Amino acid sequence: MEHVTRDTRRSPQDLRPAPELDELDRRLLALLRENARMTNQALSEALGVAPSTCLARMKNLQRTGVIRRFTVEVEPRAIGRSIEALISVRLRPGARHLMSAFGEGLRSVPEVSQFFFLAGTDDFLIHVTARDTDHIRQFVLEHLSSNQAVAATQTSLVFEHVQGSVEP
Repeated sequence: MEHVTRDTRRSPQDLRPAPELDELDRRLLALLRENARMTNQALSEALGVAPSTCLARMKNLQRTGVIRRFTVEVEPRAIGRSIEALISVRLRPGARHLMSAFGEGLRSVPEVSQFFFLAGTDDFLIHVTARDTDHIRQFVLEHLSSNQAVAATQTSLVFEHVQGSVEP
């Protein structure tokens, strides 16, 4: 699914070990995973705590990086993108110094739903949404194959995309 996000992540230099979560934090996170648009009042009632306590917990979870962002999932078909693909990218050995720039360049490409920087044979895994296979082909040609840093790509079509969740 395509994501529209408000990123609340901290820069890597500011990351600290995640704080210990107590039962209230875990219950709050579970409620937010189900519906991140719940009002503070509804959250506090569901948790059985004062609204001020709930708000303070929420702000602390954001400040410490436990909650990284709030996101909206858009059904790709609703915006004319009926096909998804995962594209593995391997950069040339002499182009390893370009990894950060390559990743930053992906952020502004509309077809890119998300991407992952990997350890192993491949350097990146890119999740794209597109109108059809010709659109995916064009994406690979314009953004990957034409890039001097890219040594190889491998495209896999996605038949079904199922979101999981992280349990606190």
